[in-house]
Amino acid sequence: MTTKFERNGHLIYWGNAIEVIKSEIAPNSIDLIFVDPPYNIGKKFAGFHDRWPSDEAYANWAYLWLDECIRILKSTGTLYVMTSTQAVPYFDIYLRKKLTILSRIVWHYDSSGVQAKNYYGSMYEPILHCVKNTDNYIFNADEIKVEARTGAQRKLIDYRKTVPTHYNNEKVPGNVWYFPRVRFRMDEYEEHPSQKPEVLLDRIIRASSNEGDIILDPFSGTFTTAAVAQKLNRRSISIESQEEYIKIGLRRVLKMQEYKGERLVPPEKTYIRKNGNGHRIEKTAGDLFNANCKT
Repeated sequence: MTTKFERNGHLIYWGNAIEVIKSEIAPNSIDLIFVDPPYNIGKKFAGFHDRWPSDEAYANWAYLWLDECIRILKSTGTLYVMTSTQAVPYFDIYLRKKLTILSRIVWHYDSSGVQAKNYYGSMYEPILHCVKNTDNYIFNADEIKVEARTGAQRKLIDYRKTVPTHYNNEKVPGNVWYFPRVRFRMDEYEEHPSQKPEVLLDRIIRASSNEGDIILDPFSGTFTTAAVAQKLNRRSISIESQEEYIKIGLRRVLKMQEYKGERLVPPEKTYIRKNGNGHRIEKTAGDLFNANCKT
């Protein structure tokens, strides 16, 4: 069963991603698809456990929604797919037979807590950037340029040219992106085990879509894709199977204040301290930076 919510050009479906795409979304209708599916690494998402019997079973499930995404993607459209480092070979080999993979992007971030001791710990997640038509797709290079250290900081001169010229101060980002992961007291934080940062989606949406375009996220989770699309004047379609996360989308994207009698509010970002007597004191995040707060 699928439930649909809609407001101001933003659609949210509560249901199974494959079924919703098959029944609700027309072929060749989506400008940009960003897919951040379960990774088959054992995480727990509300009522769903992210574990398949084997890598092959997981890959075969993924091929079902990949085929549907390709079917609904416009001929000028772009598909970004994330997955685990373990599973990316399955995705890469499968997609290169059906689309052109323009870039294999590494989203790099700092570690947190205790990392691996007997092998090299994971510090990145791969993203495949794919298009249907290499002669006609959207890539807004000027929207995403970053500082080029050679020109901006080192101020080097290229003497190989007829007239020696300073290197450019800006450039299109390479395929290794450093963005911090979402942390507990960040404004955008939601209660979800694999939230992606807004800055990551901001780059993708700016680069590969224009205002008014339709962005699809079939595994919406914290609805970051739709939230960023909204800020950038794009339309969005979001699909999520877990009701607990649907409530995030209703609040964050559709600006609903209540759902089934429950007030929809952001997570309360608190921290716990102890006073001089050893008793726990719970404070809101705002007090952390209060000049009058004694620590």
